Amino acid sequence: MSVTFQLCLLLLAASFLWTVSPSSSSSSSLQQQCDYSQGKWVIDDDPIPSFYPLYHASKDCPFIGQGFDCLTNGRPDKYYLKYRWKPSSCNLPRFDGGKFMEKYKGKKIMFVGDSISNNMWQSLTCLLHIAIPNSNFTLTQQTKELTVFSFPEYEASIMWLKNGFLVDLVHDKEKGRILRLDTISTGNQWKGFDVLIFNTYHWWTHTGKSQTWDYFQVGNELIKEMDHLEAFKIGLSTWAKWVDSNIDPSKTRVLFQGIAASHVDEKGCLKQTKPDEGPMLPYPGVDTVKNIISKMEKHVNLLDITLLTQLRRDGHPSSYTGRGESYVDCSHWCLAGVPDTWNEMLYAALLKN
Repeated sequence: MSVTFQLCLLLLAASFLWTVSPSSSSSSSLQQQCDYSQGKWVIDDDPIPSFYPLYHASKDCPFIGQGFDCLTNGRPDKYYLKYRWKPSSCNLPRFDGGKFMEKYKGKKIMFVGDSISNNMWQSLTCLLHIAIPNSNFTLTQQTKELTVFSFPEYEASIMWLKNGFLVDLVHDKEKGRILRLDTISTGNQWKGFDVLIFNTYHWWTHTGKSQTWDYFQVGNELIKEMDHLEAFKIGLSTWAKWVDSNIDPSKTRVLFQGIAASHVDEKGCLKQTKPDEGPMLPYPGVDTVKNIISKMEKHVNLLDITLLTQLRRDGHPSSYTGRGESYVDCSHWCLAGVPDTWNEMLYAALLKN
């Protein structure tokens, strides 16, 4: 075999390998484009190393809310702690609290939303506390709506501002509670932050005694009743306009938490101990969120958590809320648990650049 012919074979082989093996930059690009919303839950039960749960509520997170601390409230099964989310086409980066705090040293992060937002905020504070357990953190209730978790040595703070609708809910002496779908008068509270994670959905679905308004209002028109998802659409559009008008993307990252599925249905969540299997039906409100965010002028990262929560009927506190066995919660989530995955998605979104 001639030297020339051997050289040709080598060049051909090298060309083939280059074609089927993507460069590191291509691989990185594919990872950044990964769709974390599609996948399945898998058991992470290897004894060495054992990563899940990412923390132990009573030992590693002494400030966790009673309603989320399912083990302390007597939940006997523990398999719900061992599941990790496996996206279909890539891997979800493991949360690194030390790296997170180094990147956001001197920064301010705010969650704005309802109690599901609180669920995610508490998960993040637990994940950061276990990463730097000797930190002299402070946890303060500054107002009825605002709770602040701070790491003084990092000059960083992670806040939760309770706001279930994002738009205005006002009280009129004559007419009662009015949900104004087209106004936001409290937006100044959202300014000056490095990261904003917004959430709203669950309060819009309430009916009967759990409904927290008497009228809707659009412009000068008072509306006694309208389709709640249509009202949600108008309200979320108002929020989107506020972000487009008030946020400078070079100074503030904006994310939307997405819609976490609840399981207030015939099957419920009582005594559920393992994830459901797909496929799942489309969840109400999700298309509205995606459509509105896609049309915004300013970039907003959507943490699309709907499918992964639809599959985790077992992840709710159920009767283990500390409020007695007769109270069953199929809306919120145990900690440690499913919201830790939401924060792994947040971590991936914030640290990919």
